[in-house]
Amino acid sequence: MSRSDPSAPGRIKRALRAHRIETPSWAYANSGTRFKVFRQEGVPRDPYEKIADAAVVHRLTGVAPTVALHIPWDRVDDYADLARYARDEGIAVGAINANVFQDDDYKLGSVTNPDPGVRRKAIDHLLECVDIMDRTGSHDLKLWFSDGTNYPGQDDIRTRQDRLAAALREVHDRLGEHQRLLLEYKLFEPAFYTTDVPDWGTAYAHCLELGPRAQVVIDTGHHAPGTNIEFIVAFLLRAGKLGGFDFNSRFYADDDLMVGAADPFQLFRIMYEIVRGDALRPEAGIAFMLDQCHNIEPKLPAIIRSVLNVQEATAKALLVDTEALTAAQRAGDVLGANAVLMDAYSSDVRPLLAELRAESGLDPDPMAAYARSGYAEKIRADRVGGQQAGWDA
Repeated sequence: MSRSDPSAPGRIKRALRAHRIETPSWAYANSGTRFKVFRQEGVPRDPYEKIADAAVVHRLTGVAPTVALHIPWDRVDDYADLARYARDEGIAVGAINANVFQDDDYKLGSVTNPDPGVRRKAIDHLLECVDIMDRTGSHDLKLWFSDGTNYPGQDDIRTRQDRLAAALREVHDRLGEHQRLLLEYKLFEPAFYTTDVPDWGTAYAHCLELGPRAQVVIDTGHHAPGTNIEFIVAFLLRAGKLGGFDFNSRFYADDDLMVGAADPFQLFRIMYEIVRGDALRPEAGIAFMLDQCHNIEPKLPAIIRSVLNVQEATAKALLVDTEALTAAQRAGDVLGANAVLMDAYSSDVRPLLAELRAESGLDPDPMAAYARSGYAEKIRADRVGGQQAGWDA
């Protein structure tokens, strides 16, 4: 896309207007590092209050119409009622995230545990999550497994892969026609010798075996230092196996900091591959979700800022002059090709985004709008008493 093209701003705005970013229920709750969780005033006490907060983010940004749930952290008696409440608030329930890492039974793994009783317990929970999808209208089941081993010889590596494949097959076959299984991977932690789904290749292989409704999720914090994440994005897009993202930033490991905080250029490069693969449209089926914990910063402003960071990186990716880039690549002009990308990345897209929001009836500055809204003061006053929601709720 040439920025000298007078129609370019209109095309960029249309693409950004259609882009969707899902927020996670647990980011509105108390969450933090392995060292300490610092509690904040006004934090939600139940899933309904989490949804109310997510609805505020959507009303201010216009691009966050769904909220992901985490079970059992967001367990309620009536999921259909929770979905109705979300609709009344102007949003919808998004992905359902399973939790098979928290119980003591899972010390040696969940679906790959050597104990068949523990494996059955874990699979039954995953099937429960599909039931919840049916009641909420969710389309995506998000799976991350902490399963692995700490010591050589602790368990048989190949057998654990067999157990994993069998569990994924049983859950996959329970899915409805319009539902997907999204498999996440993580390099290490809490398992340190072997992790059963440690990388995109392992996740891809299992999804390939399962079929077209099984796809890979990329968590941007789940890689070894120096990993070229945009290569993984390009490969999985080419293979039709990229199901979504968990966006965050990392300095050292799985830091779960605000997306774009540590390396905004990386986020730009990732979003360029999305634009290059024509996968920005909702119809492409890529779920763009934040997966972050806000331990020292206030929850809602941090989530709003994260949504804006994704928007800014996406706008810059849409600014890349693809004709000039292709010409430089074909000519072997290494510096020229790199300059095209750097030119787009160096552009200030904030005026364009402010203009887009104004045209959509939104405040041009969502951060300032939230500060003026009085919502932070309201929830601090209203949410006194009860049990605050947290990562271990």
